Amino acid sequence: MGGEAIGGRRALILADGEMASRAAIEAAWPGALDDIDLVIAADGGARHATALAVVVGRWVGDGDSLPASDLERLRAAGTPIELFEHDRDESDTELAIRAAVREGAVDITVLGAFGGPRLDHALANVALLADPALRGRRAVLLDAAARVRLVRAPGEDGESVETRLAGHVGDLVSLLPFGVEAEGVRTEGLRYPLRDETLHVGAARGLSNVRLAERASFVLGSGLLLVIETPATLSR
Repeated sequence: MGGEAIGGRRALILADGEMASRAAIEAAWPGALDDIDLVIAADGGARHATALAVVVGRWVGDGDSLPASDLERLRAAGTPIELFEHDRDESDTELAIRAAVREGAVDITVLGAFGGPRLDHALANVALLADPALRGRRAVLLDAAARVRLVRAPGEDGESVETRLAGHVGDLVSLLPFGVEAEGVRTEGLRYPLRDETLHVGAARGLSNVRLAERASFVLGSGLLLVIETPATLSR
């Protein structure tokens, strides 16, 4: 049975959306910000670094959401700067993800991918999880209210893929097919079990399951499955 990439370099990406405090994020998802090897700021995401107690190791963007004085401070500190034209195909967050991949990150956490007035940005950030460049890597969009990832199957070995879900008893777990049917779905440790089932696009069959143990899991035989977890403290 296949599985997620483990070990290797961990990257943290700071996107420019609303950001919870580090304490709130760590309370919801213990260990989520541990052992980070590289912090990449996507344009205005750099403004979150101080509050999160992290140091930006690379900056990418077009500079339209970060004051020029802040960008100069990063440059003066020796931070590598990748400045792009405003008119381009990629979003700042997409550029940051690709920079993390070039740096050899196999575990990528994106903060600030949700919230704010632009729903289109939030949806586009979720869609980035399907970027082929992330195949074989673990990529997560994270804030204090949600942990979102995309699971592909079969794995590189042609087998089904098992994903472990560590968290708190009572956390909500939604399993939603992403663009194609998700087949051969089996769950363990969730209140409403799925037993070798197919989740169909457009149906809510996998919505709002509940974790019964600190460690639960599911198996995906084939397809794309969006995994959205909500902390128990927010699901009541």
